[in-house]
Formats: sequence, C-alpha cells, structure tokens
Amino acid sequence: MKYFFSSVLMIGSFFNHAHAQFTRYIIKLKDKTGSPYSISDPTAYLSQRAIDRRTRYSIAIDSTDLPVNPAYVTQIKNVPGVTVLNVSKWLNAVTIQTADANALNAINGFSFVRSTSGIAAKKGRSNPVDWKDSKFDDDFLPVDNSNRRTSRTTGGYYDYGNSFDEIHLHNGEFLHNIGLRGSGMQIALLDNGFNNFTSFDAFDSVNANNQVLGTWDFVAREQTVSDDGSHGMSCFSTIAANIPGQFIGKAPQANFWLYQTEDNSSEYPIEEFNWACGAEKADSSGADVISSSLGYATFDDASLNHTYADMNGNTTMAVIAADLAAKKGVLVFVSNGNFGTSAWHFLSTPADGDSVIAVGAVDANGTVGSFSSYGPSSDGQIKPDVASVGVSAVLETSAGTIGSGNGTSFACPNMAGLATCLWQGFPELNNMKIRSALWQSASRADSPDDRMGYGIPDMKKAFVNLLLQSSSANGTISNCKATLNWTSKDVSAMRYEIERKIFGENNYSKIAVVSAQPNTSILSTRSYQKEDNLVNVPPGTVSYRIRQILDTVAATLTGAYIDTVNITFNESCSNGSGAGTEKISIIPNPAPGQFILRVETDYSVNNLNIHILDMKGALVSEFFESKTVGKADFDLSVHKLPKGKYIVAVYDDSRLIASKELIRL
Repeated sequence: MKYFFSSVLMIGSFFNHAHAQFTRYIIKLKDKTGSPYSISDPTAYLSQRAIDRRTRYSIAIDSTDLPVNPAYVTQIKNVPGVTVLNVSKWLNAVTIQTADANALNAINGFSFVRSTSGIAAKKGRSNPVDWKDSKFDDDFLPVDNSNRRTSRTTGGYYDYGNSFDEIHLHNGEFLHNIGLRGSGMQIALLDNGFNNFTSFDAFDSVNANNQVLGTWDFVAREQTVSDDGSHGMSCFSTIAANIPGQFIGKAPQANFWLYQTEDNSSEYPIEEFNWACGAEKADSSGADVISSSLGYATFDDASLNHTYADMNGNTTMAVIAADLAAKKGVLVFVSNGNFGTSAWHFLSTPADGDSVIAVGAVDANGTVGSFSSYGPSSDGQIKPDVASVGVSAVLETSAGTIGSGNGTSFACPNMAGLATCLWQGFPELNNMKIRSALWQSASRADSPDDRMGYGIPDMKKAFVNLLLQSSSANGTISNCKATLNWTSKDVSAMRYEIERKIFGENNYSKIAVVSAQPNTSILSTRSYQKEDNLVNVPPGTVSYRIRQILDTVAATLTGAYIDTVNITFNESCSNGSGAGTEKISIIPNPAPGQFILRVETDYSVNNLNIHILDMKGALVSEFFESKTVGKADFDLSVHKLPKGKYIVAVYDDSRLIASKELIRL
C-alpha cells in the first residue's frame, strides 16, 4: 500500500459520504438480541480447539463471541438488490453490495440497524495484481548465494542452506534442534492470496502432509485462494518451506489456515472489515497464531485515509479486531510497514494494537532496513515491538523460484514462525507471556526505540525465560540426607548440575551432575530426584542451585539456573570420625553461662574455628583457637546468650570436625 500522510477526516468520517459514490456498505447493528446462540453453548459457533484455548487460559466466553443474529442478516439479505458480502460478530456488522438507494433506505428502516455507511466503491481493475504491486511496497530481488551458508550446522536438525543466516540471527536453530518445529500448532495467514501454493516446491511437504487445514477467500467468498495474489504465498513460504540444503521455513511442521482478505483490484476500508472477519475465523477455527503482512493507512479515495492520530490502538476496524483476537488468546503478528523513507514514515494499522506484535525489518546482520516504518503509535506505545529479517529475506517467488525480498511483510512471518515453535514448548503459558518473553530476550530490551522496538529476539533467551516460569523444585531432609526433587522441560542431550552452599560458605560448589532422561528427542516435561548426604555438614541452612545445561556444544554452551532450594536442619550430622580420631564434648551440658569444650584429634589444628549457632542456623558467637595432637579443653563463655538450645560446630579451618547440641541454662 502506498502511504501518504494527510490530515483528513478520522476513521468513521467516510460514513458521512454520499451513498452515490459507493457500491459496498457497512451495516452496523445495535445488538444481538433474540439470537438463537448462547454463551452457555459455545460449541454452536466455536470449534472445540477454540473452546479449549479459552479454558486453558481462563478466558471467558462473552457477547463478542456470539454470532450476529442470523435473523438480522436474513432480513438484510432479503432486501431486493442487496448481496450480503461478509458478517463480523466482533464488529457486530454486515457488509453488503448494492447500487439501489431504495435498498439502503429499506435497511436503514430496520429497528436493529444502527447505521448504514459507504465503505468501498465498485471494484476497479479486473485482473488480479501480483504481490510486487505498489499496494504492498515490497521489493523482489534475485537470490544472492555468495555469502550464504549452504551446509548443515553441526548436530543441527535441518540443512538450512540459504536460510541459515536469518534463522541464526535469532538462534532459531536451537528450537528446531530440541524438537520445536511447529508440530501441533496452528497458524492463520491473512493476506492477498496464495498463488500456486498447491504446486510450488517450497510447499511440497506441507501439501504431502495435509498441513493446510482450510482456506477461505473473503473477497470472492469462495474456498480457492491459490489463483489470485502471490504476496501471501511468498509470506507463507518463509514459515512453511522445506527444501533441504536451500530453503527451510521457521515452523515447517505447523498446520495452517490460509485466508484471503485483501482485494487485489482496489484499496478501500472494506478490506479492514475483511481482515476482521479473517481474524474471527482464525480464532473460531482454533488457530494459535495469526501472521498478517497487511496494513492500512491510505486508500484509493484519499478522503477515507487514516491519520497518524488514528494509529492509537483503538480507532480502526482492523486494530479492534486484532486486539480482540489477542484477547481470545491468539498470538497476533503484523508487519509494521515499509515507509521509513517516505513522507508518511509511520506504522500502519493494525500494527498499532496494544496486544499486537508489530514487526520491523532488519537484515541477516541485524541492521535495520531503511524502509522499515517508524513508531511509536500515536498513543505512545513502543512500535515496532520487535524486528526480524525483512531485508533480502529468503522466499518463494511468484515464478516458483527461490529468491529474496525486502519488506516488513517477510519480517512478520519470519518472527511469527519462530514464536510458534517457542510456544509449542510452553502451551501452558498464554500468548501475552510468549510476547513478553520475546520482548525480554530482544537485543534492545533495556533501551527500545522507534525503529526496532525491543530489538531482535533471541530464541535461546526467550526459551530460558519461559523455562524458569515452568520449572519447579523442592527439597526435604531426613536422617542427615537431603532429597532434591525438580521438574523441568528437556531433551536427552541436556543435563543438570547440582550446586551446594552450606552454612558459613560464601560460594556454591558443584556436587553432582544428572543426565537428562534417555531417548527423549522431543522437548517434554520430566521429573528428577537427587539425594545429598549431609554427614559432617553443620546444622543450619543448606542452599542448592539446579543449573540446567540447555546447549552442551562447547562453542555455544548455554545453562540456566532453573531454581534454588533452601533446606534448614537442626540435628547434628557428625559421624564422630574423620581423619583419624575427631571428637568433641561439652562439659557440663546443659550448661550455665560457661562450659568447657573438649576437642580431641590425632593431629594438630592451627586454625580451630568454633561456631555457636541458634536453632535457625544463625551464627551468634564465634571463637578462634589452636591445638596440638590429642585432647584440648577450651573455656567458653555464653553468659550473653539467652537460655535455650544451640549448636556448637568445630572446624579445622573450613572443614567441619564435629558438632553437638548445647543447652544453655
């Protein structure tokens, strides 16, 4: 779409135009009164998968989920000269086509109609346009193989070929290598058409495995989407391609819904309405993710143009629908726009949605594309949210060859595909937690700007962020033996390192390594247990850290502390022996304000450290002595300590000799 800044009337102003210049109209309805549908029976209008998503994330089914009252639609449809085009339950509106002013008067007379307004003129060009048309402003380039890796990464699951650089920018291969490739996830693409996706090589795996679950053309109102525009096909390829050694998409094992919402013959706000209908269908079908490389700011009729003030996350039809999709639990990605060098250099809608992930464009080195649109939104939101490869992005061209293209159109599905793989690993966490993990992992998380937002997400860091939210650990102690229990997500190539810090120590020490369970090539949640003998460990608090090694390759070694467990114990765990004879006695015990500590060893101790601890493990008194071989008595005063129980622990420097309970009278 060509963007051009103009201080014209805001969205909604086109509703005041004379009907004569339009042939397509939006009919806004007052209510859903009398509908045969009910909130208590959502199976009538939502798929089970969509219902399950709401249940999983505690999302209430509400009136926006209810379809438009079919009786209202029927009455409108029965008006002579009227064709119903599309129906939106979220906007509670219907679009129609008519050239009859009397029909409009009749519709306006219905008690349930709030307003009738022009939304588009009749179609212009009769022939479909290619994705290189100016309404997208994306550039097609011949592929450049000169500096692209063509061999498999060491131990990598895919042979990425030309597409390695752009996935590696996000450490995306890490997700694929641990089994996160999109399997079981559903992505809905909203675009201008998906020409030849049934025959091009990039989609041979998708077609062979029946990964396209359904299609719909909201413009022609038919199922076929493979014979119109190619822009959607190229975007689709960045996610779904599977040509080993040449081109691998970001989530090649995902399932897909392909929806054409864009009218290739013209540019009018009716396409925003179509977009809303597509988002609704994605939600009700059960899609997890929406990826849409479309945006709206200017139209064929300049009087309908949006202003920058409209980019506030609340005004346009597209953004209302996009945010509602997110409210329903769908993760929504849209391109931020390609007008960084033009007079209108701002984002377009629905990128302005506060729950939408708007994606800017960078190259495979992380340098922002000059064409990538600027943020923020007019209400001050950080936009774009993140950035991905949209400069020389590898894709399937309309000619059926592997090429490259410039545009946030390609950055959007690149990011959406990787996020889909990430979410596959953490289905228990909702869409907003996935978005937050992307933000926090990104290269500019601490200082976001108006070109790249939070920056370029790192999939390893995002994975760790979510892993910490999903992992748990606890510990118990019995008979001087601590037992650690933990649950985390892993594959067999990973391992765990157990670190311990006992009372009085400043640093943790590694005490054990636990291998991940074998024969686990797909990321799954698993439980582990490890025991630690605490004989000769002084009473008090013992802290354990569990470090999960996620990537064991030396060059890319990555670990994360998934939890810390503190165990407090009071009993003495001395075994009374060690290097020869090691024994202590307290005389008398119970003791008044003073007692004799007898220490017996068959070696001399130059740095004899005596700790008196309360029953919570806190150090309340400390003495420093030395002794020769044999027995040695030390007169110790505890007059200042309150009456009660204490632990006396004796160390040879930092090594525990023994400990005993003291009762202070």
